[in-house]
Amino acid sequence: MDQSNISNKEISIQVSLSGFSFNGSPWYPAERVFTMPELQRRYDKVEISLLTPKVALVPDAFLNPSGARQALAEVVSLRDTDLVETIPVPSLGATLVYSNSLDESLSRALSQTVLTTSGEQARVLPEMYYLLRALDSLPDYNKIVASWYGGYLHLVIAQGKSLCLANVYLAPDFTTAEYFLFLGLKRLQLNPEVSTAHFRTPLDLEQEMSLYRYFKSVVQL
Repeated sequence: MDQSNISNKEISIQVSLSGFSFNGSPWYPAERVFTMPELQRRYDKVEISLLTPKVALVPDAFLNPSGARQALAEVVSLRDTDLVETIPVPSLGATLVYSNSLDESLSRALSQTVLTTSGEQARVLPEMYYLLRALDSLPDYNKIVASWYGGYLHLVIAQGKSLCLANVYLAPDFTTAEYFLFLGLKRLQLNPEVSTAHFRTPLDLEQEMSLYRYFKSVVQL
């Protein structure tokens, strides 16, 4: 295969405690990082997300930069050693406060292995950031974006330009993930029959067909 054509493609990698997926692929165990040819190339654009549940979206008007850790500690359990970081979400006038401290090294290994064409390392960002960013590209009025893997459902719901929900739920199986998904829709009085469910993480056929029983459409981003 022509390496020059491969090098100018983009790659999007999602990481959990139990493995990784890239560009919608199935999940692979951590030991495959150094043997997969797709991860030994350079790309014009590299995105790496970690499915961390330690996130909080805070309106800019209420966020004191020095109080980011406190803001996150109010909604998730933090250890003294957890590193807290922030990234702005200008389209929402808010800042995502997060911690990637999950006692894992896979995301760091990937950022050091999969480089851009200029040799730069990609910053590892929380999966929630990419869910929020995806809202801008969806034409639907009811915008539903989710990721599920590693025991957590990451869910964002918006109507038009108004963000209605951004949360992470403990969901050890897909049935539980569906429960929280439909609970969120019910509380917001959104009808799944006229809505499209967008998933950033790969779905197997059984999961996809289960969602199709309720939603107008199911799309893998």
